[in-house]
Amino acid sequence: MSDPVAITREALEGHAAWLVGGAVRDELLRRPLRDLDLVVDGDARAAARTLARAIRGPAFELSEEFGAWRVLSTDRGWQADISPLRGGTLLADLALRDFTINAIARPLAGGDRIDPHGGEADLTSRRLRAVGSSAFADDPLRALRLVRIAAELQFDIQPQTARLARAQAPRVAAVAQERVFAELKRIVAVDGVVDALGQMDEVGVTAAVLPELAALRGVQQNRYHHADVYDHTLEVLARLVELQRDPAAVLGAQHADAAGALLAEPLADDLDRGVALRLGALLHDAAKPATLDHRDDGTPTFHGHDRAGAQLARDVLTRLRASERLKAHVAALVRHHLRLGFLVHDRPLSRRALYGYLDGCETVGVDVTLLSVADRLATRGRKAEESIAKHLDLAREVLPAALRWRATGRREPLVRGDDLARALALTEGPQLGRLLAAIDEARYAGEVSTAEEAVALALSLCEQPEGP
Repeated sequence: MSDPVAITREALEGHAAWLVGGAVRDELLRRPLRDLDLVVDGDARAAARTLARAIRGPAFELSEEFGAWRVLSTDRGWQADISPLRGGTLLADLALRDFTINAIARPLAGGDRIDPHGGEADLTSRRLRAVGSSAFADDPLRALRLVRIAAELQFDIQPQTARLARAQAPRVAAVAQERVFAELKRIVAVDGVVDALGQMDEVGVTAAVLPELAALRGVQQNRYHHADVYDHTLEVLARLVELQRDPAAVLGAQHADAAGALLAEPLADDLDRGVALRLGALLHDAAKPATLDHRDDGTPTFHGHDRAGAQLARDVLTRLRASERLKAHVAALVRHHLRLGFLVHDRPLSRRALYGYLDGCETVGVDVTLLSVADRLATRGRKAEESIAKHLDLAREVLPAALRWRATGRREPLVRGDDLARALALTEGPQLGRLLAAIDEARYAGEVSTAEEAVALALSLCEQPEGP
C-alpha cells in the first residue's frame, strides 16, 4: 500500500479525524499528495504516535502553542501534520483558516466533503479568497503565503483579499524569519517567479520581506543599462529562468545537459543549485544603493558593489535563518558575478587567465558563469548587441572548463607543501602558500608537469627580486 491517505486512514481507524487544508485542495486539483494536513477531535500527540508506529517513521512536535505534530514517512517521501481542532468544532476550525480553498475538510474515514466557505467553487474559478476579514490580522505571514499559493497554482487573487493582505503586509517583518523564508523559497522556485515578485509588490510585502530588493527601485545606472537597478534585477531573474528552462538555446547543445544536471543538484535548505542561483540573481546588485557614487560628469558608479554585495547577501540570508552552506554559496555568486565580464577584454583567453577564473570561483564556477550570462543579456543599453555577443562567446568557451573543474575537482598536487618547504629550506607560511598556488597555476597552463619541474619553478620564483 503506497497511498498516503489510505495508509493514514488504516493507522488512525477509530480516531475522529479529517483531511483539511492543502491535502483536500490538492486532491480536488488532482495534484500528487506528499503533505497531509489532518485535524483530530482528541489528542493530536497520541494520533501522531499511532501513525508513526504504523509507518515506522519519526514523530515530533511542531508547535506547543497549537499542539501540532508532524510524522515523517522517510522511506516513502511524504509527511502528515496532525493538529487538534481549533475552536472546539470542525466548523470553528475551518473558519480560522486562511483561504477558502484551504478551508475544505473530508472525513478521513470517508464521507462527503465539508465546505462551509465555498472553497470548491473558488477552486473551479481558480480564485484565492480569504476565509474572513481577520485572516491576515490573525497571521500576517498569510500575506506572503497568498502570493506563494497564487504563484504555485496560477490562481487569481480576489481584490478584497488583496486589500486585506495589503493592510497587514508591514507586519510580516515581525514574523519568525524561518516561516518567512519557507514561503520565500517556494516563491523563488516557481517558473513565474518574476510575476510573483510583482504580486509581492502589489500586496505590499516586498519591503517587509526583502527591503534590500525594494531599495533598488529608482537607482539609476550608466548608459550601458536601459533600466534602474530594480527593473534590471527582475530582468536578470527572467533571463535566468529562460536559461534554466532551455540552456541549449543560449549556450549550445553540447554542454546544456551537464549544466542543467548540475543546477538540479540538491544544495541546502531544501533548495537545489538552480533555486540558489535565482537567489543570487535577486541579490547580485543589492549593494548598489550603498556603493552609489558619481563621476564628475554625473555618471553613476557602483565600485565595490560585488564585494559589499557578498556581505549583504550573507546578512540577508542570516536574517532569514538560512544555513551556512547556502549563505556561503549565494555570497560567492554575488562576489564573483562581474568576474567573467572582466575577461572579455583579455581574449584570446590564456590558460593562466582561465585558471584564475576557475580558481577564484571554485565552488560556483558553473553557476556564476550562468548568472553572468543572464546579467549580460539583461543589460541592453549602449552597444548592447556587440557586448552580448562577445560575452556569450566567452561564456561558451569557459563553461566546458568550469564543468570539467566541477566534475574532477583539484588534482593531487605535484609536490606537497612540506616537501617543497624542505627542498627550499622554507618555513611554512604565506610565502609557501603563494608558491604552491603558483605551481598549480603553471601546471594548469601546461608549463610544469613533474615534481622536479614544480620545485625548479618555486626556486626560480624565490630568486626573483622583490617588487618595489
